[in-house]
Amino acid sequence: MKRLAAAALLALPFTAHAQDTSIRGAVGFTQSVVVSGLEGPWEITWGPDDMLWVTERTAGRIDRINPTTGEIFPAVTLPDMTTNSGQDGLLGLALDPGLGKGQDYVYAFYTYTDPNTAPDPTVTDPNSPFLHAYSRVIRLSYDATTGKLTDPKTLIEGLPAGADHVSGRLKIGPDGKLYVTLGDQGNDQLANFCIPILAQRLPTAAEVTAKDYFAYQGKSLRMNIDGTIPADNPTLNGIQSHVFTYGHRNMQGLAFGPDGTLYASEQGPKTDDEVNILTAGGNHGWPHVAGYQDDMAYQYAQWPEASKPCDSLEFSDITIDPSVPREDETAWPGPFTPPIATMFSVPSDWNFEDPACNGMNFICWPTLAASSIEAYMPTDPIPGFGNALLVTALKRGSLYRLPLSPDGKTVAGPAERYFQTDNRYRDTAVSPDGKTIFVATDPGGLHEAVGGGVGKDVVNAGAILAFTHTDP
Repeated sequence: MKRLAAAALLALPFTAHAQDTSIRGAVGFTQSVVVSGLEGPWEITWGPDDMLWVTERTAGRIDRINPTTGEIFPAVTLPDMTTNSGQDGLLGLALDPGLGKGQDYVYAFYTYTDPNTAPDPTVTDPNSPFLHAYSRVIRLSYDATTGKLTDPKTLIEGLPAGADHVSGRLKIGPDGKLYVTLGDQGNDQLANFCIPILAQRLPTAAEVTAKDYFAYQGKSLRMNIDGTIPADNPTLNGIQSHVFTYGHRNMQGLAFGPDGTLYASEQGPKTDDEVNILTAGGNHGWPHVAGYQDDMAYQYAQWPEASKPCDSLEFSDITIDPSVPREDETAWPGPFTPPIATMFSVPSDWNFEDPACNGMNFICWPTLAASSIEAYMPTDPIPGFGNALLVTALKRGSLYRLPLSPDGKTVAGPAERYFQTDNRYRDTAVSPDGKTIFVATDPGGLHEAVGGGVGKDVVNAGAILAFTHTDP
């Protein structure tokens, strides 16, 4: 593997409302390419067999990859997985804590199409590939002798899935429960701007009984390892369901700290990617609040409620049509669980049409498109690097380190930005010795170029990069 010098980038001063509130980290790393050419690596996790377990989003394949040689050992390809957009397909993966110890199970989240089920009532085009699109969570059995995953068992299916904001991160908690994130389906924006957001809508008793999960949009779920509802799940609006927290936009990051704290990263609109701590029954505010409830640079524009026919309007992130109702964040009464950090909050007079991005404004917005989160807790392997959260950025091709307070409940300083390359960073895994951070990259896509402006070509398409600490 070719090794290149890699250093923490962007030595910018910290300010309260900067587009990129980052400082340079005081450590050195080498960079290497473990493997490239994967078909959308989405989840990477270190396995008890000292292999990287990887999902390939568009191929529907789960691989085991040797982190030293880059050799790929395909474990299974899911024949019924379908993908019709840049955000669906084979997404989350979780290894059973008993893998290699008699509980040889692996859990996966993916999208599928079932024309025999009821159509999505929000899809108006009868020819849309998303008319009968859903997602499911399965359990697979692992045979260490053959290295293959077999015998898929459906734990839950009929979960929401669409063209945007699918989320789909999957983790097993120290309580032995399975945690799943579901996005708001990208409603009230872009092609879906006439469809209301349901992140605040809680399921009814009849829906839970009928296994109708339409209201699970914009939620995190907690379930027993067989997919059933735990007896100690929160009761929300008088109903107990799989819902653990609600009020989410696009929560692509999920990680447990060593003390059981559940951290999540979530993509915001034009501002305020969030880092949250999830607790039972928490309401994280979306779409009424983005980031903090501060009335800064965000109003809830309710396009489906416009006084004019919504389909006669032209959607814009910048200029809201006068017929569209708008709501300040502080006008919403809650309840509300605030994030422990945003990436990043800016004042309302921020320029969201930066000419540096040549009309592709979203690349220059003060959001980084947070795509994963990792709890990095060791203190010795990389001096000054531990007790922190690691967040990957799609738009900025960078890894952000957020230092935590000793109790892990608050962010204790500004974000530090590392490893910027002309790529889109999707997920991370950390070697057992804590010295190497593995990063998965997207096969392509727009990003903030290292030299500034919009990058259209990635350097490492569908790769796993290794950043290894070198300083003594």
